[in-house]
Formats: sequence, C-alpha cells, structure tokens
Amino acid sequence: MFGDMMGMMNKIKETQKKVEETKERLKSVLLDEQSADGLLKVTITASREIKNIEIADELLEDKEQLEDYLVLTINKAVARATEVNEAELAAVAKEGMPDIPGMNDMLGK
Repeated sequence: MFGDMMGMMNKIKETQKKVEETKERLKSVLLDEQSADGLLKVTITASREIKNIEIADELLEDKEQLEDYLVLTINKAVARATEVNEAELAAVAKEGMPDIPGMNDMLGK
C-alpha cells in the first residue's frame, strides 16, 4: 500500500513537470488567424500572447471597421489558441494520471 502511494506521488510529480514543460513549449507555438477576407492577420502563441498584427491599408481608412475587425479576429485567435492550449495540457495530464481504483467511476469514465 505504501509503495503504491509513493509510486503515485512520483507519477504526479513527473506529470507536473511535464505540464510545466508543455506550458513552456506552448509559448513558442505560433498560430495564425485572419479575418474572412484576409485584410487583418493576427499571430498568437498557444499560450495566448499576441505576437503580431498585420492590417491591410484599406482598413486604416475606417476606424470603426478596423475596430470591428480587430475584435472579431483577435477573439477568433484567442479561442483557437485556447483550444490548442487546453488540448495539449489535457493530453499531458491524462497521460500522467496514476491509476487510482474507483477514480474513473467518480469521473464518469
């Protein structure tokens, strides 16, 4: 029993380390998102940090339109980055979870 607990604790520590490594790696994963017509492009990391915004000259003529484009495209980029971030972290966490008897029943799996 005690050996099992030590094994589980080591597995949890190992998983925490992998999660931290994955978070660090996600800072360098770049995702490109753009408006439907391609006039505005946003580059964001999977850790949700905006790295670059490209704006077509024609959008500079209409402040309100530009603001709308920015809101829509940035929200789209953040949503995509969040999906990638959560999927990567969930995969690492699931892979490293110790097999605790009854846990799957509690989680509905």
